[in-house]
Amino acid sequence: MAILKIKKYGENVLRQKSKEVTKISKKIQVLIENLVDTMYHNNGVGLAAPQVGENVRIFVIDVTEPNEAPDPIIFINPKIIKKEGAINSYEGCLSFPQMYTNVRRYESVKVKALNFNGKPFVIEARDGSLLARAIQHEFDHLDGILFVDHTRNVIETSMLLDKYNLPKLEEERLIQEDELEQEILERTPSDKEIAEKHLKEGKNDN
Repeated sequence: MAILKIKKYGENVLRQKSKEVTKISKKIQVLIENLVDTMYHNNGVGLAAPQVGENVRIFVIDVTEPNEAPDPIIFINPKIIKKEGAINSYEGCLSFPQMYTNVRRYESVKVKALNFNGKPFVIEARDGSLLARAIQHEFDHLDGILFVDHTRNVIETSMLLDKYNLPKLEEERLIQEDELEQEILERTPSDKEIAEKHLKEGKNDN
């Protein structure tokens, strides 16, 4: 299959809402196969169709370890039917080479979609797993939303974009997630709690 060119932040196709797939044709299946190959070629965990210039509601994910056999999951016309909890997620994106930043995500999600052959399935990813975070990241791409829109620190993210010679943060696109942010803060241990935990765990080191 072909290795496709990945669109970079700043290209219009990444900000367009994708259309549902009405027929899983041979052309669509070839696109999926190319998405999988392109994801592996770039050492990615996931890749959405808009990232290769195709605004259709498809993304692929593989969260297996390097020593495990590849096991890509294909999502066609996905819908998130349940989401709960909140976590900080340190994320990068193949459309933002080398850059990583902290964003807000739901801790658990439940998704229904069609697989490569058009068969419906439901998958649940919990506890802030890589799969849970990857699903949300790739799903966003289908609606023209990028991970930096969920940033927890506008100044830090803006500096990182500048560092990697990427376009400026589109602040008008930032998503207000006050409830998620509050839950993340409530669940994050304070410096005092971290120090006390460290002392407790290390008290018998000598």
